[in-house]
Amino acid sequence: MSISAERKAEVIKAYAKKPGDTGSPEVQVAILSERINNLTEHFKVHVKDNHSRRGLLKLVGQRRQLLDYLRRKNEKSYKELIERLGIRR
Repeated sequence: MSISAERKAEVIKAYAKKPGDTGSPEVQVAILSERINNLTEHFKVHVKDNHSRRGLLKLVGQRRQLLDYLRRKNEKSYKELIERLGIRR
C-alpha cells in the first residue's frame, strides 16, 4: 500500500535536512517506514496476502540497507533517526 502525496510531502518536510531535500537517507528511511507501517496494518486485515508480504520484505531490506549506510556515514544522525521513527535495532 502506497502513501498519499500529501502524507509523503509531510514526511519529507519533517525529515528533510534542507528545503527540497528528498533524497537524503533520512528522508528515504522515513518514507519507507511509513509504507512499512501501512502494509503492516493491511496484513492485520488481509492475513493471507502473500504477494504483498513479499513486497513488505523487500521494503524492510531496502530500509535496512539505508540504515546501515547511514550508520557507517553518520552515527549521530542514525541514532536520532531510529529514535524518532521508533525502529527497534
